[in-house]
Order: sequence, then structure tokens, then C-alpha cells
Amino acid sequence: MFTITSLQNPKVKQVVKLRDKRERDRTQAFLIEGYRELSRAVKGGIPLLSLFYSPDHFLGSNENALIQEIQGQGVEAYQVNKNVFEKISYRDRPDGLLAVASQTHLTLEDLDYKFSKEHPPFFLIAEAIEKPGNLGSILRSSDAAGVDALLVCDRCTDIYNPNVVRASVGTLFTVPVLEVTSEEVIEWLKKHQVSIVATSPEADLTFTQADLTGPVAIAMGTEQLGLSKKWMEAATIQVSIPMHGIADSLNVAAATTLLLYEVLRQRS
Repeated sequence: MFTITSLQNPKVKQVVKLRDKRERDRTQAFLIEGYRELSRAVKGGIPLLSLFYSPDHFLGSNENALIQEIQGQGVEAYQVNKNVFEKISYRDRPDGLLAVASQTHLTLEDLDYKFSKEHPPFFLIAEAIEKPGNLGSILRSSDAAGVDALLVCDRCTDIYNPNVVRASVGTLFTVPVLEVTSEEVIEWLKKHQVSIVATSPEADLTFTQADLTGPVAIAMGTEQLGLSKKWMEAATIQVSIPMHGIADSLNVAAATTLLLYEVLRQRS
């Protein structure tokens, strides 16, 4: 099989360009790197456009089977040498697999099937999260807790940022993710009678005391300022997280995990 060895190859240059948000927006494509991430993308039905692989970087014996599965879907696969892969990789320790994929964009109407009496919907709102690592961690917790969808409102971080994909460990492809405005989501949640739960240090009710067994949307805000005024005013329930040390707040990803698992505990 022909191996790409030149850093000047047009396909290599195009992959590198996709690290930039403007290029991702223009092409509606993004990068997926890593065996676990790529496996979850394939399982989640993410449309792949091309695959680049470097046997010199493989960490195990399962990579070839995944490559064959991807090729079986009609995706072009390109073997590259060590230097080329380290050029296109955005990881400190690459494992030899990187794909270009098509972005998908869901709408609120795509979530209408989530509403049923047998399964009260369970949503997470992430308003203006700034750090890709936090958004990726929030996705991991959402997947683990069985969240029906993550609604990214008034985004500050591109959900297709390579660092979001990496920090999510591929759970970006297992949890439905929407990018919408706060106004749209608030109206949609009220229409469907979904309780909005907001955290506030001033709230008298702790998060373990609130009834989270019905249709619920947990709303989490920016790392520095928390939720905006419009979300606090829209909230059906305000809860606090007890703090017994000198810190007055938790990292947004940690706080999110606490709230999500409390929903899971109450519904178990």
C-alpha cells in the first residue's frame, strides 16, 4: 500500500488546517484522534470522510480490525509514516489513528422522542462553557449518568474542538449534543413542562433535598460567573452545593457531576 511520506502532501496540509475553528466551520468537518474515540465514533454512526494511520504508533493489536471496519464503510484510508503522523496529530502521545469526520447538527425537534411518561426526560444545559477540557469532562459525566441530551447554549467553545473530542474520550459521539441559544431552550423546556434546576450558593435547598425524579434539566454556567441572570430567573428550582472549606465553588465539571448523579440516585 502506498504510504504518505511528505509533510507537503495536500491531504496532510488539509488535516492540519482543521485544528482551526474557521476551517472546521468552512468545511463542516472535524478531527477524531485515538482508538477509543474513533471506535465510539464508528459505533455512534458518525460519518467519516477519511482515515490516516501509522502502524509505528499502534499501542495494541486491535487497530487493524478497526481500520478494516472503517474501510468497509467505503472510507478512504491512508497509511502515513511516523513523521507525517506526528505532524497531523494533536496529542503528546499519539496512538496512530486519526480521522476526518463530518459535523452533524441536531435541533430541538430531534429530541421530541425523548418525552414519554415511562421515562421522564433528563437534560443538561451548559451555558457559555469556556474551556474545552471542562466541556469534554461534562460530556463524560453526561454519558455515565445517562443524560438524554446536552444542550450547549450561547457557546464559547466549539464542540468540535479537538480538545473537546479528546477530553470527552469519545462520549461526544454517545450523547446527543445540540448548540442552541438560551432563549430557544428556555422556551422549549417550558413548553414541555421540564423543570429547570439551577445552582446558587444562596439557595436554601441543597441539591440532595430537591425532587429530581420528574422531567428535569440541570443548568450549569460559566466557570467564572456561573449561570446568567436569564437562566436564574427561568429556573424552577434553585439548589446549593454545601461547601465546608474556604472555597466558595467547585469546578463546573465537578459540580455538574454531583448534580447528574443525584438525579441518577433518585431515579434508581
